Amino acid sequence: MISLTDEKTLLNIIKKVDARNSAFSKNNSKKISYPLLENGFNDEDILKGIEVLLSRKLTMSEITFNFEKYFAKYVGSKYAVMVNSGSSANLLVAFALINPSKKNRLKNGDNFLLPSICWSTSLWPFIQSGLKPKFIDVSKKDFCIDVESLNPKKLNNIKAVVAINILGNCPNIIELSKICRQKNIYLIEDTCEALGSKINSKYLGTFGDFGTYSFYYSHQITSGEGGMIVCNSKEDYKLLKVLRSHGWDRNLNKKNEKNFNFVNSGFNLRPLDLTAAIGFNQIKRLKKMKKVRKKNKEMIINSLKNSPKWNNQFEFFEARKGLDASWFGFPILLNKNLKNKKKRFLQYLNQNNIETRPILSGNFLNQPSVSLYNLNSNNKKFKIAQEIEDRGFFIGVPTQILTLEKINYLVQKLLFIESI
Repeated sequence: MISLTDEKTLLNIIKKVDARNSAFSKNNSKKISYPLLENGFNDEDILKGIEVLLSRKLTMSEITFNFEKYFAKYVGSKYAVMVNSGSSANLLVAFALINPSKKNRLKNGDNFLLPSICWSTSLWPFIQSGLKPKFIDVSKKDFCIDVESLNPKKLNNIKAVVAINILGNCPNIIELSKICRQKNIYLIEDTCEALGSKINSKYLGTFGDFGTYSFYYSHQITSGEGGMIVCNSKEDYKLLKVLRSHGWDRNLNKKNEKNFNFVNSGFNLRPLDLTAAIGFNQIKRLKKMKKVRKKNKEMIINSLKNSPKWNNQFEFFEARKGLDASWFGFPILLNKNLKNKKKRFLQYLNQNNIETRPILSGNFLNQPSVSLYNLNSNNKKFKIAQEIEDRGFFIGVPTQILTLEKINYLVQKLLFIESI
């Protein structure tokens, strides 16, 4: 640990560098910009990273273990295992499900269900572990798996469900978890975009057998890279730790710390203490950042709807009833009459320094990799997923309160769509 005097000295250096960089940016660009995420780190985050660098202990150690304990308690889970990304979190879960040491493990060729609006590494880890995907359409209300459309026939031979909590929202997760319990189906919550969202006072990611999270740069908290898995089974917890580090049992208890005893297969998906230190510091202000994001989203919507130029050009999805949302982004659907302008409109926004992104990967069945691996041999069509791809995009919701100048700029550019 560095002394209080040294800490103050370092903070002063960080502030000077920040001020210099800020002045440089202003001098080189007089234009207003609206990125997907403005500066994701504060001075204390950077200081925590510097402390780890000065310790010379960069690899996974006590800081990571303490962050794991804190995270598990924060979300209300018994156990948490940190990894180097949200994608790696899904990978470990997928291979834990099929591992020979797991009771009631899944077998090669077993089917898993997931929404057609998904992310690449919400899908591929489960395929890589030998499971077969079955896609389902999403709900237009929340862009998540359409639980209301599930029926016994659709769940025939389904052994696992990957529910993706999109952009801070969620499906009818209470009903979905009930269905999965009744039918002995594994439920995996991909909560990489919804850390901090909770429904009926219970955090998303804790309704199923496993929950996965991402700490990538633009997420609710960021450590640059990083991810987390939560679970309530001690056996699963031990298995995840073994799989994370080469398949050895070194991290299961202290007496094995120096052993090279490989008890299972494995990967090397460990995080750095550097990323853990930053993530640990950020999660302590997650509630504050969540509140600011929510406020910014409300201000943008109100400003759009109160503009004299408002003509229902856009549709906005709302949080599911009972959900206290932690927004990852601000998704927007163009009015059906304007969808043919989408490409030109997004180019226009980009030219005016407003960053946009597709809603996840859009309808994933349109991705080239699906054809490459023949994942849609029946040529299924998903109406809502396709509509979201054709009409949808999202912009950021900053963790600092937006200025009136920036809101007015954003609203002006968004409402220019009818003139394009």
